[in-house]
Amino acid sequence: MFALMRHLSLAALLATTTLTPALAQETTDQPVFGWVEKAFVEPWGVEVKAKLDSGALTSSLDARDIERFEKDGEDWVRFRLELEDEETGELFEKTLERPVNRNLLLRGAGGTSRRPTVIMTICLGDTRYEEDFSLRNRSKMNYPVLLGRRTISHLGVLDVDKTFLSDPGCDADSKTVPYADEK
Repeated sequence: MFALMRHLSLAALLATTTLTPALAQETTDQPVFGWVEKAFVEPWGVEVKAKLDSGALTSSLDARDIERFEKDGEDWVRFRLELEDEETGELFEKTLERPVNRNLLLRGAGGTSRRPTVIMTICLGDTRYEEDFSLRNRSKMNYPVLLGRRTISHLGVLDVDKTFLSDPGCDADSKTVPYADEK
């Protein structure tokens, strides 16, 4: 049975079983992450708490003062990061401009809205991941970064009973998993 489970995709594995860290390690070579992990927002190495949320499809990043604009005929967005570094307690602020990767359509009880998404890089464990993040003011939320299913599927196995199973530790030699458009 374990040999068969090694060959299942992460999505199939998560859909068919609840894994303990020990069982996850026996059934897959992939790293195991808890539902909350520390991550670095790259390239600055700002340490944040990230919630791994299998109920969300798209990842989300705390962004302030979001402004859309056009640059060279393309849609771009300017936004400000205002993140408290978990390790040092220092406030990190940076204004960024990025091309809009896509416009996320959100439907809810309050109606519909659109949010821009941008490609950003995070470090979890010893690997960098280029991922698609919707921009939203998350200042009232416990976690400045939310990682949705699209991102989780690139990371490894999610153990929903645990937190802080890994420490971010990316350096110049760390592997980078490039963003892959999943349309």
